[in-house]
Amino acid sequence: MRHSSMPDATGEVVVISDATSSLGRALGLALARRGAQVVALAHMPAELAEDGLPSLVADVRDPASVAQVFDEIRAWFGAPTILINNAEIHPDRDILEETPDSFMDTLRINLGGAFNCCHAALPSMVAAGSGRIVNVVTFADIRPAPLSAGYSVSKGALRILTRALVADLGDRFPGIVVTDWIPGTHAPRRGVVDVIDPALAAEWGATLALMKSPELNGRLFLRDREHVPPQSLRGRVKDRVLGKGRRRVRLG
Repeated sequence: MRHSSMPDATGEVVVISDATSSLGRALGLALARRGAQVVALAHMPAELAEDGLPSLVADVRDPASVAQVFDEIRAWFGAPTILINNAEIHPDRDILEETPDSFMDTLRINLGGAFNCCHAALPSMVAAGSGRIVNVVTFADIRPAPLSAGYSVSKGALRILTRALVADLGDRFPGIVVTDWIPGTHAPRRGVVDVIDPALAAEWGATLALMKSPELNGRLFLRDREHVPPQSLRGRVKDRVLGKGRRRVRLG
């Protein structure tokens, strides 16, 4: 199933963590072009966006900092209707060079930051009975690359957080839709040659963020389409006979 590539975002209040990264900035601009009120979160004042998007400073590792900035967003722009958890770090560090503090700092940003933002955004989403959360994830946990222990563990745990959110919210608040998105590598990285243009990835991500069907709850999207785990021939035949088969959703 192919989705319209340019759904309207008028009336949406979108919060993007680490909107100073190439992908985060491109996502903000793509959603703003579609009519959304985008608020970009930056880690430090020096990183505030210079592209016309409203920007606020928040250390996503710090729950108090995140809570304060979300209070400011509600006061100035309205309650967030869409949250994109994009904040991450990817330190290239050998496990023998890793320390407990450096390892946990990666988890505090990549995993804790997403939880802190969800915790701050969810009360108004629950009150409204609707909302959208997109967690930017990877497959790093499936086959961790060298020099990426903290990154691999934290990004794998973030996918588990998505499933936990769906488990707790899905039945009571089906209008709050949570999905995972793997945009593809969008910055030069050691050993990666298939790099995605952030502007192209942002168009896919913007479309996904504006799709609010409860049927998407808990699904995983890889680049521009839904990712379905490999299934055996017997499983595919069984699903087809029982009428459980479905077409993968595409974003453009």
